[in-house]
Amino acid sequence: MSLHYPFTDLPPAGQRFKVADGVYWLRFPLPFALDHINLWLLEDHHGWVIVDTGLGVRRSREIWQQLLSEQLDGKPVTRIIVTHYHPDHLGMAGWLQQHCQAPVIMSRGEWQLASHICDASDEQTIERFKHFLGSHGLQGDNLDKVAGKGNGFRRVVMPMPVDPQFVGAGDNLTIDGQRWQIHIGRGHAPEHLCLYRESDRLLISGDQVLPTISSNLMVRPTEPEANPVAAFVGSLKAIRDALPRDTLVLPAHGLPFRGLHQRINALADHHDQQLDQVQAACRHHPHNAHDMLPVMFRRELDVQQLMFAMGESIAHLNCLVEQGRVQRQNRGGIWVFRSAA
Repeated sequence: MSLHYPFTDLPPAGQRFKVADGVYWLRFPLPFALDHINLWLLEDHHGWVIVDTGLGVRRSREIWQQLLSEQLDGKPVTRIIVTHYHPDHLGMAGWLQQHCQAPVIMSRGEWQLASHICDASDEQTIERFKHFLGSHGLQGDNLDKVAGKGNGFRRVVMPMPVDPQFVGAGDNLTIDGQRWQIHIGRGHAPEHLCLYRESDRLLISGDQVLPTISSNLMVRPTEPEANPVAAFVGSLKAIRDALPRDTLVLPAHGLPFRGLHQRINALADHHDQQLDQVQAACRHHPHNAHDMLPVMFRRELDVQQLMFAMGESIAHLNCLVEQGRVQRQNRGGIWVFRSAA
């Protein structure tokens, strides 16, 4: 059974597109292989609530300036909600906060991680990634290219917002007199906000549930033992069990769709299959995380994708270690993994 896509026309940059009562779709470009992000405008009595803000670059600012002057019916922005710390979601929040004099709302976990990343110097960032990814088998020019970018995060968050208001699991936001429930996704980000409006079964899912790809599950140098695969799948299943099948999902990438339960089941199955493939590859000979890239990814990887792919490879190996399905050993400063069965 395939997903159902009720909207197939894409909103042009700088224009809003209505998808539900008081809910409008915005689409901003991204300079990556994943070339767009969906943002959301919510009517709120005599103002607007923005959900996610776009990458902190000049083009995003130009589109926001057009939107603010032409698409908001002369009404002010009253709140800015950030689903999670990634710069295509957080990047313009500080600028919008200053420009609109509106508070930023996000989870404490996302704020803490974003602040920690922004505080690191280029030198600290390079050293952390070189040591961490090098210990998992990435070497030579590829390691220099991935780690040599320094603190790229800080360069596309302009600036960081100040004094955000924190919300978390079980909280509710009232927007235009209607209740939006907060559900928390994990794995892709530490405390990812998903917003659900029960009155018409509408979920703003951010990156937690996407229609055609799985969100990147990356182990960061600051938490080398993390298991984002288990966190991601576990939180997805909790969202599936809490919300109805016919929920309209508004994702951060791709088209709005119906088929929430089906999509979550497919994502869980996908990661189960990846775990099985990685374990099988480790059955006869020990491998490091870099060795796993052709097992997990059947395409050419650019520098940005290589960093994400390494993080995801380590994530699946960490999950297998935690499950007792592979054993880890340090050989000459590089972690290698071998199937325990």
